[in-house]
Amino acid sequence: MSSATTAANTGRSRKRTDKAGASGTAISAAGLVVLLAAWSASVQMFHLPPYIMPTPQAVWHALWSGLAVNPASRVGYYLPLWSTMKNSMLGMVIGSVGGLALGSAMAESRLVEKLVMPYAFALQCLPKVAIAPLVVIWAGFGDGSKITISAMLAFFPMLVNSFAGLRAVEPERLDLMRSLSATPLETYRIVKLPNAAPYLFAGLDMAMVYALLGTIVAEFLGAQQGMGVVITQAQAVSDVAGVFAALIILGVVGILMHAVVREAERKIVHWGERKK
Repeated sequence: MSSATTAANTGRSRKRTDKAGASGTAISAAGLVVLLAAWSASVQMFHLPPYIMPTPQAVWHALWSGLAVNPASRVGYYLPLWSTMKNSMLGMVIGSVGGLALGSAMAESRLVEKLVMPYAFALQCLPKVAIAPLVVIWAGFGDGSKITISAMLAFFPMLVNSFAGLRAVEPERLDLMRSLSATPLETYRIVKLPNAAPYLFAGLDMAMVYALLGTIVAEFLGAQQGMGVVITQAQAVSDVAGVFAALIILGVVGILMHAVVREAERKIVHWGERKK
């Protein structure tokens, strides 16, 4: 295949991707408009009180009142959001690194797999809402408990995905590396890790969301600052519009985090993009 043909195919592929992205954005925007219209009509039709279901206008007012302030102000959303994101990102990094390390060890050693896998699944099956109070007692009401819980939730997705990705290498590639007298570390770095990259990004995508959820759960149980505290305070005074506004912010943050991971995957796992 000539370079000109390759360039033409790449150009057509990019055009199709751009068209698909624009179409998806338009569909999402139309769906949002329909949802808001149905929401507003339902509140008016059933005469729902604001402490049960606020109108979209009331939620927008609550959202704007928390955003149209000085970022350093304690009455806005910026400082609580920064506290939540800081702790969730630290927990995500710790949990993801630990999951990758243990998943790699399990993939490389059947003995480690048999020793660790049952306990890892047992830990995952435990309800984190029940464990969270114990973590708060052990780590205190500060950032330590939030980071610990978010790391626990981020750990398992990376563990499972890294283990599955490293075990999914074609035997022919491993045989080739053995024929070249490659060391286990070289085989891991050159063959296994790139092969597992799509699995790792899928695990990272889940780990980021779970880490954020873990931080919010810890903030519900006791904290001085964070989006969980904002939601708890709004619930205490029946400010349902404020609760909705905080949930909207967390939802937008989740979408942005997902987009960042997907863009990083597209840049790094470039061979997978060429296969599509």
